[in-house]
Amino acid sequence: MRAFIAIELSEEIRDSLAQAQAHLKYAGADVKWVEKNNIHLTLKFLGEIDEERGEKVKSILDQIAKDTKPFEITIKDIGAFPKLEFPRVIWAGLDKGADESKTLAKKIDEALSKIGFQKESRPFAAHLTIGRVRTPKNRQALKEKVESFNSQLLTQNSQLITSVILFQSTLTPKGPIYTKLHEAGFSK
Repeated sequence: MRAFIAIELSEEIRDSLAQAQAHLKYAGADVKWVEKNNIHLTLKFLGEIDEERGEKVKSILDQIAKDTKPFEITIKDIGAFPKLEFPRVIWAGLDKGADESKTLAKKIDEALSKIGFQKESRPFAAHLTIGRVRTPKNRQALKEKVESFNSQLLTQNSQLITSVILFQSTLTPKGPIYTKLHEAGFSK
């Protein structure tokens, strides 16, 4: 099964990200927008794993969760990787919770490397992917929409993060379907 570890977002935060997507769609750019209910904060992509490895991952997540305090997240702004002038991925960044998310991702990466998972080669950047740019069509208009959106006040919805989740990702022609396999609740 294809799997990843992530933080699930509240309906409030997903709603405000859907509003951001609606604003950005007016640029007419060729972007595959992430379905509102599929927006999440990925901490580690695992790729294909079998059930035995999945059980080990669940156990590691439970251990890490025991030593993790709940923390608050808020959304800061919209940006793009590798950069706004030549976007491939449109994302929403974290304000509150960015450091805690980074620490959590690092702990997960370290622990999973001990059971054979490849360590991340790039530093962790706390972001929520909201769209993937397919072609350069209307790239400048998209850049302008992102900049105008960021100059407006973002609704400061916050969420208390109290768990980390192992998801299965099933790819379909209509887009991925994410199934929650295990939730490791923070206990501090």
